[in-house]
Amino acid sequence: MTDISPTARKIYDVMVMLGAAAPDKTKSADQIMAKAKLGKGMINAALQELLKKKVVKRIAKSKRAGYYIAEKI
Repeated sequence: MTDISPTARKIYDVMVMLGAAAPDKTKSADQIMAKAKLGKGMINAALQELLKKKVVKRIAKSKRAGYYIAEKI
């Protein structure tokens, strides 16, 4: 697996703790932010990094997007 930043690794670990491991178990950026205790900008940047590296996938929902782990690292 390619290198990811420490912040992205923390977000990945938080998603594992939250159980966001399948398309039907997505978590919003706000849910991840609450658990990670990081700012929204840092969360979004880390999610974008994980999306770019295809570790996380995004599903658009009616009011918010949901994220789940697509590939284990």
